[in-house]
Amino acid sequence: MSSERLARLVDFGSSNDMDSLLVTRHGRIVLEATYAPFQAGLKHRVNSVTKSVIGSLIAIALRDGRLDNTDRRVVDFFADRTIANLDERKKSITIRHLLDMTSGLAWQEGLDGWPESFLAMERSADWQQFVLDRPMAETPGTVFYYDSGNSQLLSAILSKVTGKSALDYARETLFGPLGIEDVLWRGDPQGVSGGGAGLYLHPRDMAKLGYLYLRGGLWDGRQILPAAWIEGVRQANVDMRESWARDLRYGSQFWVMSKQDAYLAVGYHRQLIVVMPKLDIVAVATGASRFSTPSGTASSPRYGFGTLVSQLAAAVTSDAAVAADPAATAELAERVKQVAIDKPAPKGGSSALAKAVSGKTWRFASNDLRFRSITLRLDDPVPSFEYEADGVPAGAPVARFGGPIGFDGHYRVGGRMRYGPSAARGAWSDDGKSLALEVQTLGNDDAARLTYVFDGKTVELNFEMALGFKLKLQGRADD
Repeated sequence: MSSERLARLVDFGSSNDMDSLLVTRHGRIVLEATYAPFQAGLKHRVNSVTKSVIGSLIAIALRDGRLDNTDRRVVDFFADRTIANLDERKKSITIRHLLDMTSGLAWQEGLDGWPESFLAMERSADWQQFVLDRPMAETPGTVFYYDSGNSQLLSAILSKVTGKSALDYARETLFGPLGIEDVLWRGDPQGVSGGGAGLYLHPRDMAKLGYLYLRGGLWDGRQILPAAWIEGVRQANVDMRESWARDLRYGSQFWVMSKQDAYLAVGYHRQLIVVMPKLDIVAVATGASRFSTPSGTASSPRYGFGTLVSQLAAAVTSDAAVAADPAATAELAERVKQVAIDKPAPKGGSSALAKAVSGKTWRFASNDLRFRSITLRLDDPVPSFEYEADGVPAGAPVARFGGPIGFDGHYRVGGRMRYGPSAARGAWSDDGKSLALEVQTLGNDDAARLTYVFDGKTVELNFEMALGFKLKLQGRADD
């Protein structure tokens, strides 16, 4: 592969909010870049890439005889439940319909709107029941509609036929054989692993999953996935009906670009495992929304899949070794080195209020963020923040999170957040009356700006996520 063209890919990642980019060809890593403030050695939330892992576990359950076929009716696995809106159409939904997103259930998510039903499911006390109770919108098998509820039912079915969560089954049959050890997989209130999202993986472990598919399901001479299953993914023909990419097809929880002979595990904000069989390539990308500066606007990964696939293909120059190009190789190494360095925002300045508010704990009434209190230690040698949050799920104890803050324009990384280490930087307003903190959990795609306006014993907190969610809270300092 051309080092010069791979360097362009590194630049592409810089301008498209990537956290990491990894490219392998012929089983070797040819490019591995990590974009600051994300760091090598950290897990990343892979969002709907989780669906492709669930699909893979269904394939393993079929291999193991835990499932006899994908034409099994879904309702038969939930005979112990009373299901609302149960009609002949709902009774005819099969595992194959769930795998191909053609269940016909009424759902508001899709690929271009707010995932209303998905978020409502996650707020419910029983995710399986929430999905099962949805009314029908279409006859199963007739219309593609992207629906994470389908994947949640697949995860629940896996638990029923294996007696294990999808996570534990994966550790035994998929992650274990591939040497994937450091994972996190969020679950529902009943302990069923999230089917549509919730998995955290290292980029290299994402690449292992792609490589397993590239090699026809073989790993160290062992057939982990049925080769016929993988060929079925590659030849998937369910029309996704997307005007922006009319050749997109779907099958078994994978996206397929048949004209480019590429198929992908795809997660929100471009968490990607790309498999390109003819070119013997596996590529992995992760990404996140972010603020360009503490006072800047938010951006998110929005590049086209075809653009990335085309650039990967264009980087291939030969099936044999290419002539050495020391200058291009050195330039690629330099690009990779530079994107890993945190680029500072304007310095955060100072304020006389820093000493006055340092060490105070500000408490908040019940709110959607579940913040109970926030403590700022701005007068310490290493400034930091700490907050108390109501436990998740409901009934769990209060938890403490936080980490260091950089006031020199750079993120300070460390501390403890719910799903990884924090990165935070702060800046005082020109008049010294308000403090803006930009905080994120590395790899969790949760960048937020918290603007504190202090007024004696009270504080107004304006919370804004790069994803778009906003909330205003009023807090009061402890006496």
